Amino acid sequence: MYTVTATIYEPDPRQTDSEPFITADNSFITPQHSSKNRWMALSRDLLKPWGGKFSFGDSVRVSGISAKLDGVYVIHDTMNRRHHHCMDILAAKWEHLDEMWKGVKITKVEKREPVWQAG
Repeated sequence: MYTVTATIYEPDPRQTDSEPFITADNSFITPQHSSKNRWMALSRDLLKPWGGKFSFGDSVRVSGISAKLDGVYVIHDTMNRRHHHCMDILAAKWEHLDEMWKGVKITKVEKREPVWQAG
């Protein structure tokens, strides 16, 4: 379990890079995307390419934000190198979710092996 600061980001060049609808793992953000789709970005220090424990595509359980935003998210993006122990929830501008939360808990959701039953 990790304790992070959580914020919201929107697919906007002022908050991302020159290609705001393409994530770091090359996923495409649709214009109607909202926080209900449960995509997130993590700071580089938490991602494997930079020595962390998480990978793009991992599912992460988030708790400590709110009943509406807590839950399982999938990592599709990373944050600017200046951020450490942080996560960003991808949201749409029309949701008006411009907040920051400290002390948010994140844990990797381990994938379970399929259970095979004899038939």
